[in-house]
Amino acid sequence: MFWWRFSGIINANPTLFIRNNTLSANLSAVIFDMDGVLIDSEPYWREAELEVFGQLGLPITLEQTYQTTGLRIDQVVAFWYAQIPWPNYDNHATSQAIIAGVIERIHRHGHAMAHVTEALAACRRAKLKIGLATASSSDIIATVMAKLNIGDYFDAISSAESLSRGKPHPEVYLNCAAMLDIVPERCLAVEDSFNGLIAARAASMHTLVIPAPAERHQSKWAAAHHQGESLAALAALLPG
Repeated sequence: MFWWRFSGIINANPTLFIRNNTLSANLSAVIFDMDGVLIDSEPYWREAELEVFGQLGLPITLEQTYQTTGLRIDQVVAFWYAQIPWPNYDNHATSQAIIAGVIERIHRHGHAMAHVTEALAACRRAKLKIGLATASSSDIIATVMAKLNIGDYFDAISSAESLSRGKPHPEVYLNCAAMLDIVPERCLAVEDSFNGLIAARAASMHTLVIPAPAERHQSKWAAAHHQGESLAALAALLPG
């Protein structure tokens, strides 16, 4: 378990709460989570999970799906099997069915979170490297990059798809930093989930968390260095 202490101050920017204002002047990279940070896909995950788990006879509610936000989909399936076992368990088939449902919804309805293009452009202007560290599969990454037309911004893309452990383990973030050739301490991770936040903190990165509005006032976000209401908050943290 990780424990942190913060002295909170309020920035002049009302959309940004700074708990630790010691962000390094030597910041060299920004690493983004994808689902819920770049694309408003978390609702699609929940819809697809409810659909597939419902077909399997699991009485899972929408509220319960928030428990697994940020986890890799095979971990989500394993989590619910441990809670409510069902016959003929096939983690891979169940995971693929959910992924297919998410991809279909992204193709039909996918749209960027607020200020995505502005945030990526601001990182470029600040001459920072840009990475992606996500629990999503390569198929979903490709779908999102094409749908939002943002693939050219990224210097490195790291997926936890084939890793032995997904978030909250820090490996996907550490891999992304290595791909960027930047030490983790000089990276800022942007997350929306608590599992992702734990992963970034465990990787020794600075953190900006942008929770969903319904979760924004929960005390658990005190684990982040900075908390914002949207990606508009990122510009205040960049050098220059």
